[in-house]
Amino acid sequence: MNTIDTYDFAGKKAIVRVDFNVPLNENFEITDDTRIRAAIPTLKKVLEKGGSLIIMSHLGRPKGPAEKFSLKHVIARIEKYLGVKVQFAEDCQKADAQAAALKPGEVLLLENLRFYAEEEGKPRGLAEDASDDEKKAAKAAVKESQKGFVAKLASYADCYINDAFGTAHRAHASTALIAKYFPNDKMFGYVMEGEIKAIDTVLNNPKRPLTAILGGAKVSSKIGIIENLLDKVDNLIIGGGMVYTFIKAMGGKVGNSICEDDQIDTAKAIMAKAEAKGIDLMLRRNVVVADNFSNDANTQVVSNFDIPDGWEAMDASSESIAKWSKVIDNSNTILWNGPLGVFEMPNFAKSTNAMAELLAKATERGAYTLVGGGDSVAAVTQMGYADKVSYVSTGGGAMLEYLEGIELPGIKAIRE
Repeated sequence: MNTIDTYDFAGKKAIVRVDFNVPLNENFEITDDTRIRAAIPTLKKVLEKGGSLIIMSHLGRPKGPAEKFSLKHVIARIEKYLGVKVQFAEDCQKADAQAAALKPGEVLLLENLRFYAEEEGKPRGLAEDASDDEKKAAKAAVKESQKGFVAKLASYADCYINDAFGTAHRAHASTALIAKYFPNDKMFGYVMEGEIKAIDTVLNNPKRPLTAILGGAKVSSKIGIIENLLDKVDNLIIGGGMVYTFIKAMGGKVGNSICEDDQIDTAKAIMAKAEAKGIDLMLRRNVVVADNFSNDANTQVVSNFDIPDGWEAMDASSESIAKWSKVIDNSNTILWNGPLGVFEMPNFAKSTNAMAELLAKATERGAYTLVGGGDSVAAVTQMGYADKVSYVSTGGGAMLEYLEGIELPGIKAIRE
């Protein structure tokens, strides 16, 4: 398989799928350009090796062309980081002349791929009362026209690079289908390589002990990950709202805390499997509870198993954090995904922020640490630790599916 470091880009046009789905304010100004900055090394590599660039991405979830989702709003930022002028194709399906005229060192940005239904392969504009036959026909029509959409994109270039890990779990035109047009000229960009290497290090080649920390509100959203990790980890720390499904499964009182009653049997099965495998499954013992879901609510610290009626768990206690600290201190590979309390409220962000600090210290002493998931990434970033852990994944849903052991379409398309 080709790599971006070994491929000869001289005189060639590279079409690169990036993830420039960046947040914009009401004035169409970028408020966080992390994803753009992440892709720059890949883009620069092509230019430095004598190639030209055709950049494609999505922005938002448009149902057709819309000013607020136009990628023209990110041109200035790309130019700032690349140091070259960026041309713009207002229609990603009508860029033939612009692509053909590109010279080595030049850059063309295509308009938002999702202005077309063919990118996602899903019909749009169906009436709410459409029949099953109408829905089936509409889907078939989009799939058929998708072939031409993909072929047009592929016709612009000599090689294909996928550097959009955040969309690698989607079998979209630009992430999975286009790769077949470049059987010997396709490769991962640096973002994709980094994400894959980081997760594979944890899942397949960890230095033990391996500890996983999973947070978030619901067990149902993490079942696949938990089950996959039970075959790999030595310690599993579970935090956030999902703890209380386990506590109730053990006969505890959870008060008004979030709890998925339909997942109680699943929680019991997970605990039984962990015990059978000798995994230390840690469910926080004491918890900070509140009499209202509010940052300014009254609070108290109580046992996990005896939360009073009318009160709900909001954060881990200092005692729980201390117990986690001992496990982290003795771990050599650590994965963290998801908040451990109601992180969006400052008064209940203590355990999440504490975990960010623990992982920074673990990294400093030589442990490999991987952080992924919106709030856990936000925590290490806000605490100033983003560059003090081994790797911060911005893959979102793609990371979650990869952790489940699912083969992602965007990765499979390159490796085939």
